[in-house]
Amino acid sequence: MYMAYGWPQVIPLEQGLCPTSEQIVYLKLVNRLLLVVAPSHLELWSCSQHKVRLGKYKRDADSIQREGENMKAVWSPDAKLIAVLTSSFFLHIFKVQFTEKKIQIGGKQPSGLFLATISLLLSEQVPFAKKDLTVSNIVSDNKHMLLGLSDGSLYTISWKGEFCGAFELDSPMHDSNKVSELSHSLDNGVSSRGAPGVVSTSTHNTSQQSAVIQLELSLLLRLLFVLYSDGQLVLCSVSKKGLKQSELIKAETRLGSGDSVCASIASEQQILAVGTRRGVVELYDLAESASLIRTVSLYDWGYSMDDTGPVSCIAWTPDNSAFAVGWKLRGLTVWSVSGCRLMSTIRQMGLSSVSSPVVKPNQDCKFEPMMGGTSLMQWDEYGYRLYAIEERCIERIVAFSFGKCCLNRGVSGTTYVRQVIYGEDRLLVVQSEDTDELKIFHLNLPVSYISQNWPVQHVVASKDGMYLAVAGLHGLILYDIRLKKWRMFGDISQEQKIQCNGLLWLGKIVVVCNYVDSSNTYELLFYPRYHLDQSSLLGRKTLLAKPMVMDVYQDYILVTYRPFDVHIFHVKLSGELTPSRTPDLQLSTVRELSIMTAKSHPSAMRFIPDQLPREYILKNHISSSSDLLAREPARCLILRVNGELSLLDLDDGRERELTDSVELFWVTCGQSEEKTNLIEEVSWLDYGHRGMQVWYPSPGVDPFKQEDFLQLDPELEFDREIYPLGLLPNAGVVVGVSQRMSFTSGTEFPCFEPSPQAQTILHCLLRHLLQRDKSEEALRLAQLSAEKPHFSHCLEWLLFTVFDAEISRQNSNKSQVSGPKGGGKFSLLEKTCDLIKNFPEYLDVVVSVARKTDGRHWANLFAAAGRSTELFEECFQRRWYRTAACYILVIAKLEGPAVSQYCALRLLQVNTCWQPLMNLYMN
Repeated sequence: MYMAYGWPQVIPLEQGLCPTSEQIVYLKLVNRLLLVVAPSHLELWSCSQHKVRLGKYKRDADSIQREGENMKAVWSPDAKLIAVLTSSFFLHIFKVQFTEKKIQIGGKQPSGLFLATISLLLSEQVPFAKKDLTVSNIVSDNKHMLLGLSDGSLYTISWKGEFCGAFELDSPMHDSNKVSELSHSLDNGVSSRGAPGVVSTSTHNTSQQSAVIQLELSLLLRLLFVLYSDGQLVLCSVSKKGLKQSELIKAETRLGSGDSVCASIASEQQILAVGTRRGVVELYDLAESASLIRTVSLYDWGYSMDDTGPVSCIAWTPDNSAFAVGWKLRGLTVWSVSGCRLMSTIRQMGLSSVSSPVVKPNQDCKFEPMMGGTSLMQWDEYGYRLYAIEERCIERIVAFSFGKCCLNRGVSGTTYVRQVIYGEDRLLVVQSEDTDELKIFHLNLPVSYISQNWPVQHVVASKDGMYLAVAGLHGLILYDIRLKKWRMFGDISQEQKIQCNGLLWLGKIVVVCNYVDSSNTYELLFYPRYHLDQSSLLGRKTLLAKPMVMDVYQDYILVTYRPFDVHIFHVKLSGELTPSRTPDLQLSTVRELSIMTAKSHPSAMRFIPDQLPREYILKNHISSSSDLLAREPARCLILRVNGELSLLDLDDGRERELTDSVELFWVTCGQSEEKTNLIEEVSWLDYGHRGMQVWYPSPGVDPFKQEDFLQLDPELEFDREIYPLGLLPNAGVVVGVSQRMSFTSGTEFPCFEPSPQAQTILHCLLRHLLQRDKSEEALRLAQLSAEKPHFSHCLEWLLFTVFDAEISRQNSNKSQVSGPKGGGKFSLLEKTCDLIKNFPEYLDVVVSVARKTDGRHWANLFAAAGRSTELFEECFQRRWYRTAACYILVIAKLEGPAVSQYCALRLLQVNTCWQPLMNLYMN
C-alpha cells in the first residue's frame, strides 16, 4: 500500500538551447541515480536522501543544428552507457563515469562540483535515416537495443554501436480478445460504447503499415510487447539470450481492446497494465493466458475521457503492488492491484469527497499538480518517491513523497494493534487508542541515525504496539511509544556491521535477519529491547540461505528459503530477561519441509494457532495460558506473489488452495493476549478486489469445508478510496487510510495528508455467527464489546442489515410474512432480536431501525422484535420518555390512532414538552 504525504518537491532542470520541442525525452532511475534527457542536454541526479545534480552533458548549437535534437534515449541496465537517437537519426552513445569527489553533507557546495562525468563515445548516423521513418521508444538488455519503426518493423543495435538490421514480426497465432471478459466486481465504469468494461473482439491482423509506437520488455519473463499506432498490442516471446537473436522473437498473442496507447508490465506479479484512448487502464494476467482481470478508471469519481484525455503513461511500484497512471490532459492517479484508488492529483467533486472542494475561479496560487497532463513518470527503487513530468514542460520534475504500510509481506513481522506507514526518513503512526477519532502523527527518525543509514527499509511493531523496531541501510533503532524515546547502538562500528534484511518481535526480544557481507551469509540475531549492544546479544543462528518470508508465533519462528523449503525453530529462554541478568537462549529446529510445487513464490506466510472447541476447553479445565493452547502450530497460511491464498498443513505438507486475487490478509485467532479480543471467533480475514472476506474456524472431520469456512460480506468493504491497514482486535474495527488534500495560501501545490478511517466489523461478525447457529458465541462476543463507544451503532446496523435482507428475500419470493414462523426453525431476524434483547440498547435500536425503513414492513419487524405497545410501556416504565415518544408513530401504524393518542396523552401527563405530539395525534 502506498499513500502520498506532504508537499510535492520540485527539482529544477537547466535551460536548454531553445529547442523546438517542449518535452522531456527520457526519464529513468537506476541505483539511486536519476537520468533526465532533454532535447539539448542530459542531466544525472542523485536520488538518495539529498537530491543533487551529479553531472551533465550539454550539446552545443552546432551539434544540434547538424545532428538534430535529442529524440529518444535508453539507459543500459548496468547504468554505464546512455544511448540517444536524435531527430536527424544520429545515434549518440555516452559513457557515465564517477569521480572520487564526494559531496560534503551540510554546508554550501562549491560551484561546478560534479561527481560524475558524461562523455560522448560514439556519434554515427543510423542506416534508416533517409527512409523518412519515425521511431518508437528504445528498450535494451545488457548487449543490444531494440526500437520500432513506423513501417511496422523492429531494428536491433548493439551497445557497441553495431547496426544489426531490421526484421518484421509474423502475425500472432491467436487473439486473446475473443476470450477476454470482465469477471470481477470492482470494475469501475459503465458498459456502453467507449466506456470501460467493453472489450473489442476484432480479429483483423496487424497491418504492416501500422507504425510501432511503443516497446515494453521484460527480461525476467522473456516477453516483449509491441504496440502499434492502430491500437493493437502484440505479445512476443524472447529467447534466453535476449535481444541478440532477433529471429527468435516470435509474436504469440494479440491483447487489448484495439485502442491501446501505452503499456507497462509488472514482472513479479506477471500483470500487464494497458492504457487506452478511453482513459481506462486494463489489467491482464500473463500467468493465465493473458486474460483480462479488471479495468480501472476515474469514471466512478465523476471524470471521463473529456476531462483527463487518454492515458499517456503507466509506472509500476518496485514491489508491483501498485501502479501510477498519468493522463494526457490532466493529472495522475495511483491504484492498488485490487482497484483501490490510493492517491490522485485530481480534486474530487461532490459533497462526500474526502478531498477539498473544487477550486473557485477567483482563488489563485492554488491548483492541482500535473494540471496540464503527465508525460513521463518513474518510481525510485524503494517506492518512496514518484517522479513525474508535466506535459510540455522542460523546466522541472515534480517528486511526490509516498509512505508504505507495514503489511504482512516478506521477512518482517506484522501488527494488529499499531498501524504504521513508513516513509524514507519518518514514520506515520496511526493513533488508535481512541477509535472514535483516529489521527496520524509524524515520527521523525533521529538525524544521527537516518543521515548515515538512509532510507528506512524495515519497520515492525511489538505485539502490544508499544515498541517500534526500525532498520535502515545498517543497524536498527527502537522506539518506546510510552516514553517517546529512541534506543540506538552506542557503538557505531557495531551498527555498521548489521545489514538488516528483516525484523521480528519475539516477546521482549527483537530478532534481526542480518546479512554478513564478508561471508555472503544470513543469520538471525537476538537482542533484548532494553539494550542494543554486542554484549547483550542473546543468541545467533546462521541460516542456510537468504530467507524469502519469515513469521513468529509465541516461541516459534518460521523461515522459508527458495525454492520452497520451510524450517521452524523453537526458541527456549532460560533465565529472566532483565538488564541485570543475561539469560541463555537456545534455538532448536523442530520441523523441516520441502514443498515441491511449480506455483509462484510465497510473499507472506503466517502461523495459524490451533483452535480447540470451547466445549473441549471447559470440559478439560484448560486455561488460555496452558501449554496445550501454546503448543506448536500445525498449520500456516501462504500468500503467493500471484495473489493465491492457501493453507499448509505442516505435519504432512498438504496444501489446500483457498482463494485467489488476495492482496493482504490478517490472522486473528490467537494473536491477542487480551481477554477482550472481539474477533477470536474468526480465523483470518483477507482483502482483495472482492473486498474483505471472513474465514471462520471449522473444527470437525473436514476442517476445510468451504461453504462454512468462508463468508463474503459486502458490509466489510471500504470505499474504493480507503485502503485497509489492519485490525484492532480489542475494538472490533478495521483501520483504513485514504488521501486528503489541503491547500495553503502562498503554496503552489496542495499538501497530501493521509486520513485514517475506522470501520466497525462487529455487526458483520455477529450476523455471521447467528447465521451459523452460534447464538452463545454471538452473545459472548457482544458482551465483550458492550462497553465500546460504537456498540449501540453496531447493534442498530446489525438489525438493519438483517431486516433489510429479510425484506429483499420476501420481495424476491413475492410473499409477505406477517409473523414469526410457528413450530419451525427461528429466522435470522428472530435470532437477531433475541440477541439484542440482552442489552439495554434494545429499545432504542428497534425503533431507530423502524424509522429508517418503510412503514409497510413494520409488521414483520415487530412480529420478531415484540409488540410496539409493550416496547412503549417498557420505555415508559424506565422513564425513557424520548425513546417512548419515537414509538408513537409505529403504534399509530400498527395498532391504530386511538392507541397512539392514548400513549401520547400519557407522555403529556408526565411532561408538557410532549404537547406537539398530543396535538398531532388528537386532531
